Amino acid sequence: MIPADTQRPTILIVDDTPDNLALMSALLRDTCRTKVATGGKKALAIAAGEPQPDLILLDIMMPGMDGYEVCRRLKADPRTAGIPVIFLTARTDVEDEQRGFDVGGVDYIAKPVSPPIVSARVRTHLALKQAQDFLRDRNDFLEAEVRRRMREVSAVQDATILAMASLAETRDEETGNTSGPPRNTFANSRWRHARIRASPPISPKHASSCSTSPPRSMTSAKSGFPIGSCASPAGSTPRSSKS
Repeated sequence: MIPADTQRPTILIVDDTPDNLALMSALLRDTCRTKVATGGKKALAIAAGEPQPDLILLDIMMPGMDGYEVCRRLKADPRTAGIPVIFLTARTDVEDEQRGFDVGGVDYIAKPVSPPIVSARVRTHLALKQAQDFLRDRNDFLEAEVRRRMREVSAVQDATILAMASLAETRDEETGNTSGPPRNTFANSRWRHARIRASPPISPKHASSCSTSPPRSMTSAKSGFPIGSCASPAGSTPRSSKS
């Protein structure tokens, strides 16, 4: 049986004030697993590790690396770019909020925090993250399935073409192909080449034979006999040549 704790979402809380970490952890511990970090470098290391957090609550004003820089680095890393970031801050100026959205944040929670607002914002963005993960996994599955089906179809087509060509060749060999060209494209091509190879050449003796008369249009205007005909007019005798 899988422990229930492993089925709950994981949230990374980043704040340089221990009291804020304790408060946020207490608010979320009944519904989420929580991890904490007191600085930007540690937060980046935890976010890139396994298991990765499903959501990050990130304080903006921290010494060394502030929340904006932490978020920028998270979004620049392909391993952590898909993790939603909610900023925790006492600064609610429009410019500050705009900067947070520009670096990749998805929402703001103003300090001092309100437990109902924290719970509602966290539930909303966890649901969105779950839906995005589902769609991404589904899309990956469908793409893999399409590639598999295409490979299967290609293999069937190749096998069918080879089988038809082999069958046509076998029929040519067995029947001598005397009944006309087969319908298969490959076999039909083989049939045409076979017919050309099988046609006997016209020998000189056959070409000089007088058994075939030229067309009627090819007749002498004087004698009325076909040009080149070996036959003589009825009752006439060939003239002997003078020496």
